[in-house]
Amino acid sequence: MIRATTLDDIQVIQQIAKVSWNDTYKNIIPDDIQTLFLEKAYSPMMIVKRIEKTIFLIAEYEGNPIGFANFTYTDEDGDAELTAIYVLPEYKQSGYGKKLLLAGLNQMPAGRQLFVYVESLNDNARQFYENFGFECLEEFDEYFEGHPLSTAKYVYLLKTPAL
Repeated sequence: MIRATTLDDIQVIQQIAKVSWNDTYKNIIPDDIQTLFLEKAYSPMMIVKRIEKTIFLIAEYEGNPIGFANFTYTDEDGDAELTAIYVLPEYKQSGYGKKLLLAGLNQMPAGRQLFVYVESLNDNARQFYENFGFECLEEFDEYFEGHPLSTAKYVYLLKTPAL
């Protein structure tokens, strides 16, 4: 089941983010950089802000939260961003990532394109987005919390209603 996130989900969101990040980035991003990012991006105050201002969804399996996705709303140019999609490692390959992505798209007002930024060495995420129909626009080097990374920028063309 996919449902909207509530304030009661703050701790479980923090836990899913931590476990997912540690699993995904264990050989890509140093542990101290992961911790620094997670403490800032998933502080209770930031999660409350996200719940209030974005599309924030939880995936549940048998009543237990196992993943989440976070999308910005489309802006005046028709662009939106998928800012996070995490599924606990034991539920990867079970279709919940796709369910979260589809549910987010269904809640998004009409727009032109959805962007997502992926760490270039995150092959599983890149494959997931490419299989869904995202196209890689570019790769660029940047610093993430002071750590050098290569990032891939992807776009998915949103279906706009006929006029």
